[in-house]
Amino acid sequence: MKAATKFPSRKRSIAEEQSTRDASATANATTTKPPDRHRILLVDDDASVRGSLQDVLVEEGYLVIPANDGQHALEIVASTSFDLVLLDLNMPRKNGWDTFERLSAEHPLVPVILITAKPNQLFTAVGAGVGALLEKPLDIPHLLTTIRRLLTESSEARLRRLVGREAPFDYRPSHVGSKNSLVKSAETKPQKRHV
Repeated sequence: MKAATKFPSRKRSIAEEQSTRDASATANATTTKPPDRHRILLVDDDASVRGSLQDVLVEEGYLVIPANDGQHALEIVASTSFDLVLLDLNMPRKNGWDTFERLSAEHPLVPVILITAKPNQLFTAVGAGVGALLEKPLDIPHLLTTIRRLLTESSEARLRRLVGREAPFDYRPSHVGSKNSLVKSAETKPQKRHV
């Protein structure tokens, strides 16, 4: 059963989106980007999270373009193609849900992973057609596995998810204190009190 969402039907046809992706692939073939490097748009207003994630993804061989909020991300997307978007929800200027709505309307075949510290987003994410919802602090090995899965997912699976049909969806609650998490909780290290 599909959860009700505020997201309108997708504006571009599948043929238009595929044509745009094919044209982008041709244009990218003439740039310095090697054809086997996937481009990831990383959108998070927290500079430390953005920097840490960028370091991890670059080390894994991805080409990462950072954006500090949703508005900045949409400006970048207007002139650059991407294979995947990592998108924080709680941001200034243009929040993650507004950014997702616009991205999915204009580029329905580009998978989006929501990363958030905001609770209770699961049903909205499933209903909206998001590829995955991962809560902060992030489990990095799981994030990397999710990225690989979404980058190899068929267009048909992405479209099924966007229209509310059964398709793979990944949800990972926060892993506070996990040795694999990007950010440790303040509770994991006892603090000394000075009297």
